[in-house]
Amino acid sequence: MTRPDGGTHGGTHGGRGAAAGGGCGPALAELAARHGVDTRFRPFPDRPAGVPPETVVAVLGALGVDATTPGAVRAALARHDEQAAERLLPPCAVARTGTGARGRPPVPPGTALHVTLEDGTSREWDGTDGLPPGRHRLTARAPDGRTDTAPLIVAPPRLPGPPRRGHGLMVQLYSLLSQRSWGMGDLGDLADLASWAGRRLGSDFLQINPLHAAVPAAGGAPTDPSPYRPSSRRFADPVHLRVEDVPEFALLRGTDRERAGALLERADNLRESVLRKGALIDRDAVWALKREALHLLRRVPLGPGRTAEYLDFLAEQGRSLDDHATWCALAEAHGPDWRTWPAGLRDPRSGQTARARQERREEVDFHRWLAWLVHGQLVAAQRTARQAGMAVGIVHDLAVGVHPHGSDAWALQDELAAGMSVGAPPDAFSPHGQDWGLPPWRPDALAARAYAPYGELLHNLLRYAGGLRVDHVMGLFRLWWVPEGRPPTEGAYVRYDADAMLGVLALEAHRAGAVVVGEDLGTVEPGVREELAGRGILGTSVLWFERDHDGDGAPLPPGAWRDDCLATATTHDLPSTAARLTGEHVGLRHRLGLLARPLAEEQEEAAVEVAEWITVLERLGLLPEGRAGDEEEVVRAVHRFLLRTPARMVGVWLPDAVGDRRPQNLPGTWDQYPNWRLPVADAQGRPVTLEQLAASPRLQALADELRRLPTGTPRRPAAPLTGGAG
Repeated sequence: MTRPDGGTHGGTHGGRGAAAGGGCGPALAELAARHGVDTRFRPFPDRPAGVPPETVVAVLGALGVDATTPGAVRAALARHDEQAAERLLPPCAVARTGTGARGRPPVPPGTALHVTLEDGTSREWDGTDGLPPGRHRLTARAPDGRTDTAPLIVAPPRLPGPPRRGHGLMVQLYSLLSQRSWGMGDLGDLADLASWAGRRLGSDFLQINPLHAAVPAAGGAPTDPSPYRPSSRRFADPVHLRVEDVPEFALLRGTDRERAGALLERADNLRESVLRKGALIDRDAVWALKREALHLLRRVPLGPGRTAEYLDFLAEQGRSLDDHATWCALAEAHGPDWRTWPAGLRDPRSGQTARARQERREEVDFHRWLAWLVHGQLVAAQRTARQAGMAVGIVHDLAVGVHPHGSDAWALQDELAAGMSVGAPPDAFSPHGQDWGLPPWRPDALAARAYAPYGELLHNLLRYAGGLRVDHVMGLFRLWWVPEGRPPTEGAYVRYDADAMLGVLALEAHRAGAVVVGEDLGTVEPGVREELAGRGILGTSVLWFERDHDGDGAPLPPGAWRDDCLATATTHDLPSTAARLTGEHVGLRHRLGLLARPLAEEQEEAAVEVAEWITVLERLGLLPEGRAGDEEEVVRAVHRFLLRTPARMVGVWLPDAVGDRRPQNLPGTWDQYPNWRLPVADAQGRPVTLEQLAASPRLQALADELRRLPTGTPRRPAAPLTGGAG
């Protein structure tokens, strides 16, 4: 996860420490503990720190708990105890199939439990007999006559993981242009890449960046290009559409057809400016062309079958899509920050909003229609990937949060914590902490709604996916909340019901038959990786970070790597392999003033790290003697190493396959570096199209190594590589 200025998230571990209170009085510390707010944390392993009382009060306030005075704290404690005594069941109960008595929520002795399953059937439940996965209803009847009801989420105890050990490609979709792209990679390119990689490389998956809807530009400023700061995680951005693949495009006639042709010519120029003239990817310019073309297509009547499909989609999406489309229409009229709209429109349930939805029904339905078009092309991309032989297919990415100005923040105000932002506490790498500018879920509100908002966004993503990467997966356990107006150093960890969050994730992934990969890089709270592994959620292991941290710090041999992971050489937030081998990543950071130490020291440390890995690769026989200076050979040796680990999934960063030196995102920068706007390029910095990539000798040589991956299950013979992209 990267914050708005490009910085990466960190993470430090620390206990709840309610007794110590971190400067809080005992009563305030106790109230905080009851609401999952930690009053202590550890910025360094040997240095515990306290959370300022003012922060604790602000965080509790965002959870609807008044702690502003000692009397308010006492009243809140009493109210919490009264509510707990009144209820027989938690707001939302969670169980696992086959877990026995552990699945039974704590209830008074003699309490009878009755379950109404989501299919409408009912049964008594003693907590030991198995229940099917799903969203059910639980009723408790105590011996004293009291009754209580609560939603019951039953999840599979463990996801099975990928059906076989396999390799795949990792790419930021916008960065991969073909000769048909409109200035940035699109869903047509995604399907084409998946078909080629599955059929020619024998790849089992294709991991991409989040395709979430972005907050549109305003006031002449460009749209935030970061895929990790979206307007909505529930719906994808129509900028990714391949316009010509919309069936109605072929039905354009007359002047509309002529206009579409002119737009295609302008799109060609936009694409060529990126590929041939050194221009950056400009999503606003791309969207301006696509939006005009899509308005032309909107005038083409849908046939009966397409009409039926569209109406079914609207019925399935319901209020969520209505809200998103309404926000999009209102943002066009009043600007993208809903907090500055006329007061009545700031509430999605107000009468004024309902009237505005009717007054702007044409614009609202245009955005509903766009969501349906994107839905169709996303479905097609995953279908293409599976037809190409991929065991998993497209692995989508779930950002950790949403932009405070955007669609989800407007529609889900009751479920998001007002006045709070997700970030990271101070640590050795970021002594001032981090503020990512993303409002967090309220754990109490999620429980009150049986985690429906969280489950809905997972369902919407997984319907198009063979896998899901969860950014900053540690956030399912706790998040660092930063009160508005305070520095990131004055935040606090707020804990979530990890059993429930993981249970909903497991349930939706189980229903979709999808693999889940958690991004668990950085310092992780003890027990988190073990819990994720126990659930069948794969971790993320990056070559340069895999060391014996409990021993001499040397690189871990391949046999010591965990098997429940996606293993890779780099990610979108890290230097490419070629940049590491040449030291260019240090030079880049030096030119931008990002180094904390003298250049010579940084260069020496980077060179020592590379030399250490070269020695490992040579010792294991993965790098032929005398080839340490051959960059391409070392890149292949790095991937030979990854293939020798037991990792269930081995990912190849696509820019690595053609020698790209530039990172897609440089942490610590905003406008100093073109984050999220670079096309995939070769070692000389020349953009590489999808067609050129398919014919690249460097990629073909790396593909030869990938075919040697032992899968543990039969794989169809890989077809020979050709120069075509199909």
